[in-house]
Amino acid sequence: MKTYRGSCHCGVVRYEADADLADGTVRCNCSLCLKKRWWGAMVRPEHFRLLAGEDALEEYTFGRHVEKHRFCRHCGVQPFVFGHSPVRGAFVAINVGTLDGVSDGELATAPVRYVDGRNDRWEDEPAATGHL
Repeated sequence: MKTYRGSCHCGVVRYEADADLADGTVRCNCSLCLKKRWWGAMVRPEHFRLLAGEDALEEYTFGRHVEKHRFCRHCGVQPFVFGHSPVRGAFVAINVGTLDGVSDGELATAPVRYVDGRNDRWEDEPAATGHL
């Protein structure tokens, strides 16, 4: 496990999270993840710390309104999502693209798990993944 720091594009929202990218990352085919090109890494809430920018965060929910998609109202970047899964319990999904100082090599070797959020089958891989 390593402590990563991340931020939105303008730097107002900053966080750190204890994670191991080698444990895997997630790409989803739901409508929101497709539009945002989301790439997440799941961490337990106790491994996440918001360092700055709480007052700059807005929240968006859709569908079952279970996940709380937080984004910076200044630059629009979504650094993380708070949610609850029947399998994982409470989680924070950090946006891998918002991690600061991570090498291209470390990102390239992070395993990716594809999930079928479009059909609410979170443990299954969608039939097509090349576009994710």
